[in-house]
Parts: sequence; structure tokens; C-alpha cells
Amino acid sequence: MGMTKNTGKTVALNHVLAQAAAAGVPMGVTSIGRDGEAFDQVFQVPKPPVQVWPGSLVATARDTLPRAKAPTHWVADTGIPSPMGEIVLVQVLEQGEMEIAGASRASDQRAVITRLQQAGAALVLLDGALGRSQHASPAITDGVILATGAAQGGGMHDVLRKTRDRLAILGIAQADAHTRQLTQPVFEQGGVGVWDRQGNNLLLANISTLNSAPALMQKAQADIKTIALSGAVGRRLWGALQSLAMLHPDQTVVVNDGTKLFVDQAELTALQQKGVQVQAYQAIRLVGITLNPFSPFGGSFDATEFLAAARSALAGHTVCDVLLDGPMNTTGVFA
Repeated sequence: MGMTKNTGKTVALNHVLAQAAAAGVPMGVTSIGRDGEAFDQVFQVPKPPVQVWPGSLVATARDTLPRAKAPTHWVADTGIPSPMGEIVLVQVLEQGEMEIAGASRASDQRAVITRLQQAGAALVLLDGALGRSQHASPAITDGVILATGAAQGGGMHDVLRKTRDRLAILGIAQADAHTRQLTQPVFEQGGVGVWDRQGNNLLLANISTLNSAPALMQKAQADIKTIALSGAVGRRLWGALQSLAMLHPDQTVVVNDGTKLFVDQAELTALQQKGVQVQAYQAIRLVGITLNPFSPFGGSFDATEFLAAARSALAGHTVCDVLLDGPMNTTGVFA
């Protein structure tokens, strides 16, 4: 996934595909948007093509195949529609370039990944899209590579600060076994749940989390200890959580994973400073962070300086520039 457009996501994708080919790993690749086209559809700047290798399996919209610069043969239809035609599975016969446009809905993405695995892919790469992070959820993927870079704008310090803020949201810790067991019904059935300090259930409702603030506030005077929210957490719901935190400062809020939080890092920190623990039912596994020091809009960075600064600022994470030194090796990616 990318922090924004032009942060080097396709270059990182090609790097892993090349490593897989060299290591003999049977690969599958698809996208939640459109990747590999000659020009960015938003900013109209040139884009690198997706480089595919013999034997790789690709799930893409049928209308992209006439533009492929790599010969393929048909493997299977999926029956999943898209604006560019049905998503089909093909196998690459010779090294070349392809445009890949995949399924956009989470349920369809899971179905496509399953079909690629059934067709023989040992590892499937799912390419992300601007402004969408649901594909980073553990419900869909086993791990995430985050692409960041100068295209975000501002100086190097600003880019790294924005990246740290995003990591704080994506990287919320997984709840302990007891809390996961307590809140499991919510994440199996959907909706929201509330428990008191003795573990008694106060609310279990299969309602949209975006509209759940009134239901939560009706329990404001109870001895709330744990709140579970299976879906998206937007501004209105976040406001209710802040109000409840004033009454119950040592409560625990469990969301499905970090992709469900539609708030910024400052708001998360403010709630945590009130004593609230925000945890994930399923934590996201961040495989690594890849850097792009170049921006097509100006304000590029020195690659070596950017890599050194990022490794210092993002300590604890695997950070690399795949064009500079490529330290995100097959051991780190395929583990």
C-alpha cells in the first residue's frame, strides 16, 4: 500500500516479483485498482509498468489483456465483474509488461486470492490503490509493505512524520487472549458490544458502527470497561468514545484492525492520554517500508540521506530503498 500516489509502490511490487522469480517461488498478482498503465490517471505523469515473469499467475480485468506486452494463456474465469470487464486468471508465458486491474470489493479480493492459490500461487501480491487501506486488513492479507516518499510533499521531516503517524494507526497492538475471547461475538457477527468490569455484557447489537454512537451513549452511566467495534470508526463515533473516556478513563476499545480507524494520529494519542487502550482484534503485520526519494512534482530528496533518516526515524521497522541497496531480501518478504 502507498501513503499517496508516486511513492514507489509499483517499483516495490516489481522488486518482489523479480525476487520471487529468482527464488523460484510460484507467484500470483492482482490489484484492488489499476496498475501498470502508461500514465497516472490522476496526475497524468508517467508510471512504471508492472514487470511479470514466466509462470506467474495474474488476475486482471479482461479488457487489460489486449494491451499486455507479455504473452499469456487463459487459466480460469472468476465470474467477478469490474468496470474493465470480468476478472480472469491468466498465466504468463514470457517475461514482459502488463497492466493489472483487479476486484475492488473486499469479498471479491478474498475470492480472487483464493482462486490464485488454488491455481498454484504460493505467494499472492495484492497491489493497493490511492486512499484505500481495507486491503491491508488481516482479514484479507497476511502482511503489508508500506510505500512512502517525497511525493507526499513538504520536507524530509514532514514525510517521515506523516509516515510515523500512519504507522501509529495501522500498527495498533493486538488485544490479549482474554479480551479477544470476550469480544469475539462482535467480530464474528458484526456490530458493537459493551462489557462492564466484571465481564458482564451490557450491549451486543448487530448495527453499523458508523451509526452506533447513540447506542453507546445510552450506556454512558454504566460501569463500562470494554467496547468492541467491528466496523469503521469515523468522526461521530470517535466523538462518543471521547465522551465516554471522560467517564471511564481506563476502558479498552477494540477495533477489528488499524484500517478501521478513520482518525488521525493526534486524535488517537489524545484518547490514549485519557487512559483508553485502543487495540486490534487482529493486528496488522507490517513486513517493511519502502522509500521513494523522487517526486515528479519537485522537492526530491537525496536517496542515501533519506534512507538513513528513515531508518533512524522509523526504528524497529525494516526500511529500504529497493533501487538503492535492496536490503528487503527474500527472507524478510517471504517469511
